[in-house]
Amino acid sequence: MTTLAELKNITKTFGNRLVLEDITLQIEEGEILALLGPNGSGKTTMLKVLAFLEKPTSGQITFQGEEVTDRNAERMRLQSAMVFQRILLFSTSVYNNVAYGLKTRKLPKNIIKEEVTKALRLVKLEGFEQRQAKKLSGGEQQRVALARALVLKTKLLLLDEPTANLDPKNASIVEEVIATVNRELKTTIVMATHNMFQAETLPTRIAVINNGRISEVGEPGEIFGKLSKNLACFAAVGNTFVGNAADTGSGTTLVDIGNSVSVEVTVQRRGEIRFFVSPQDIILSRSPVASSARNVFKGKITGIVDSGSIVKLTVDVGKSFAVQITKRSFNEMGLNLNAEVFIAFKASSVQVI
Repeated sequence: MTTLAELKNITKTFGNRLVLEDITLQIEEGEILALLGPNGSGKTTMLKVLAFLEKPTSGQITFQGEEVTDRNAERMRLQSAMVFQRILLFSTSVYNNVAYGLKTRKLPKNIIKEEVTKALRLVKLEGFEQRQAKKLSGGEQQRVALARALVLKTKLLLLDEPTANLDPKNASIVEEVIATVNRELKTTIVMATHNMFQAETLPTRIAVINNGRISEVGEPGEIFGKLSKNLACFAAVGNTFVGNAADTGSGTTLVDIGNSVSVEVTVQRRGEIRFFVSPQDIILSRSPVASSARNVFKGKITGIVDSGSIVKLTVDVGKSFAVQITKRSFNEMGLNLNAEVFIAFKASSVQVI
């Protein structure tokens, strides 16, 4: 792949506060790169550096093979667009908000109208042109801000926690837009998130960041397949549990996580341990399935999030487990809230961290 942008030994300080430390990272053309880390880890500052809105204290940035300097930063800035977590919309219509960047670029009115219409259709806000932007719901305002960035058709799109605090419907629309823009327009996207489920399903690659430093970079399967303590401990990770472990006498360990739920793991430990089960490793069924899985629990569905071809479920078996299945399987099983189901996973799928 071709490198679109590169950070080399980037450090950023604000006064005596070190925010980014020795960051080296390549952004490849056409990828979705997630910056995954807790609040305050430096994700937003890194996005601003990539948007050429913050000048690093030290280090080098290159964009499309050209080093970014004070002389060309303004020109480079036109090739990126950033959507902030805190939405800043003008006190005017949705149309004027989305058209603003195109007007400053002095495009013809007919082209502006055409591009605004396309962008609003993409974020599912057709017919909202004349509504007052600041009177929309929070989710709708976020989609207006996204359309305002998309309409510029920049090489690089930067998104700061794009679905934070959104209801499931708006979050699903935003995620669908991100995937569509990347797939169909080949737009390179860098998004900051602390949403583990989103990071596991949406990006091409993940860079794990904490305390201003990147600790891991890789594809989602790599990062979550070896779920590190650094990754698991920074947020409330779904399917991460703490319990008391006891030897079963047959080469495995049984971990009591409370509420009469005990999970069998292959690692032999005693005392308190923490472990993770990937939602993708859990089999969900309407009745017990004959398999080699050592962990089988009966429960009920307490949460459903429709994410297009994937449905994310929360299943309460005494403890809540996040489960991921295809939309087709969801429909074929006739699932709904409070439906009784069984979940099963192998002891070898449990990752002790």
